Amino acid sequence: MDKPAMYHQAHGKYAYPVGAETLRVMLRVKKGDVHSVTVVYSDRYQAEPAYTQTMELAAQDELFDYYQADLTLKTKSFRYMFWLDDGVDQTFMTEKGFFSDPPDNTEYQYPYIAPRDLWEPPQWAQGALVYEIFAERFANGDPTNDPEDVEDWEKLPTTESMKGGDLKGILEKLDHIVDLGVEVLYLTPIFVSPSNHKYNITDYYHIDPQFGDLADCRALVEACHARGIRVMFDAVFNHCGYEFFAFQDVLKNGRQSPHWDWFAIEDTPITTDPPNYLTFANNFWNMPKLMTQNPEVRQYLLGVAEYWIRECDIDGWRLDVPNEVDHEFWREFRQRVKKIKPDALIIGELWHEASEWVQGDQFDAVMNYPFFEAVTDWLGKDTIRAASFAERLAKVQMNHRQVVNLAMYNLIGSHDTARFLTVAQGNRKKLRLAAGLMMTYEGAPMIYYGDEVGMEGENDPDCRRGMLWGSQKQDQELLQWYKKLAVLRRQYPVLKTGHCRTVWADGISNVFGFTRFDEQQQLLVLMNNSAQQRTVKLTDKLWPQDAPKQVRDLLTGATSNGSVTLEPLTMTILQG
Repeated sequence: MDKPAMYHQAHGKYAYPVGAETLRVMLRVKKGDVHSVTVVYSDRYQAEPAYTQTMELAAQDELFDYYQADLTLKTKSFRYMFWLDDGVDQTFMTEKGFFSDPPDNTEYQYPYIAPRDLWEPPQWAQGALVYEIFAERFANGDPTNDPEDVEDWEKLPTTESMKGGDLKGILEKLDHIVDLGVEVLYLTPIFVSPSNHKYNITDYYHIDPQFGDLADCRALVEACHARGIRVMFDAVFNHCGYEFFAFQDVLKNGRQSPHWDWFAIEDTPITTDPPNYLTFANNFWNMPKLMTQNPEVRQYLLGVAEYWIRECDIDGWRLDVPNEVDHEFWREFRQRVKKIKPDALIIGELWHEASEWVQGDQFDAVMNYPFFEAVTDWLGKDTIRAASFAERLAKVQMNHRQVVNLAMYNLIGSHDTARFLTVAQGNRKKLRLAAGLMMTYEGAPMIYYGDEVGMEGENDPDCRRGMLWGSQKQDQELLQWYKKLAVLRRQYPVLKTGHCRTVWADGISNVFGFTRFDEQQQLLVLMNNSAQQRTVKLTDKLWPQDAPKQVRDLLTGATSNGSVTLEPLTMTILQG
């Protein structure tokens, strides 16, 4: 056995409560190194009786196997150790090391399942279908508030383009969003700002007049709530705009400004080319970085977060570049937001490993950009095969609690990326597969406005084109595909909140498969990312519970047993 590769700690993602009396434990071992793992556990204060439970292989990445088991004790107090068997040797793994016969008091300890440690993202957010709108580009409902330099809606945008999209436009097109089965509407920033993207905010307490006013905002949120749709706003608290009142005061009064310490400025005079003050990404002069360790800055921004929940009854915040803001700020942010609205959702925009932010004290979940990158590489660019794709998903999946994974914003594109259809060189079958994966895999699928009707675009600003309206301009077949997937999510709750396990990942055939399952249902999803017809035998190993004698494809209604054949670039969702 490769003992140095084995790892467990009695906290974090390796040990956490999933019920009032149930602890989930995970053990990492070298890939393919052991035949079985058993966990031996008992009450922390009483060694007897001791219980045993076989751990299940939950996931595999390129280096490791991850075994999981749920342990239940009425006392809510645990000590445990692992028994590993590779077919030749056996050993106990404890907190103190490896033993053939472990001494007393060497077990891992999880002292007690405290009620507040049993946290989860809001249940309404787990598996919810999200729709992202770049507010300036969705629909123009009120031409009277258009900027002076507004350009033709269908003209390819530039960095400075203004097209006149607004809140009334979103309200007028709400039926499109409802028909798509959307449960959460996420808007990019809508506060006063001189840009089209509004990430350089001038005034955090007012809606940009280009988008409408407070009444328009309330009307949109109320209309969404009446249709069962939650609304998320975008919080830009890492930096502000150049015209923000505090920065303007610093420009005017220099070191004498009471807001001097709101920013990190090298010296006077203040210069912009290059900026001699910290900014977003260190090179955007019009986005000065805010120093959130400053109590006045902190209180100002936390007041903004509270204000919009109170004034418009929004349902949460998506946080822009939050990993460049200190953790203490986000801890206080969470407390203040949850105090006003306990089931408010907090989503962080993190592009990389994010486990430190989703431990229950800061964010509920994050935007799943590692998922986006893996899907782009496998389906969009064909730079990896199914086996590597599965390994990359496993690494992300094992990084968080399952309830966090269920609330992660799984995306195949956003306002910061090229459109998936463009990445896939216009191949609509590839987009159908990517959407199908996003809508059936573990997490909250996030549709970037227009993907569902076949919009294209390179990276910013081209990915921020005006939404296509009119049945002749939209890909209606693709739109129906998205709607069909949304209907299945409503009909089969296991697609929203069930467990998820990869069961097939063939690098030769390039077929990928996973199951979604709970105590009531189990579904098998298979995807063929190849130019050839593929046949998969429906063996017992593909099902987490008893294998069904016959399966039905939820997409076509066809039934089969023994095996299933997939045409090139197609998928199937099988119900036992």
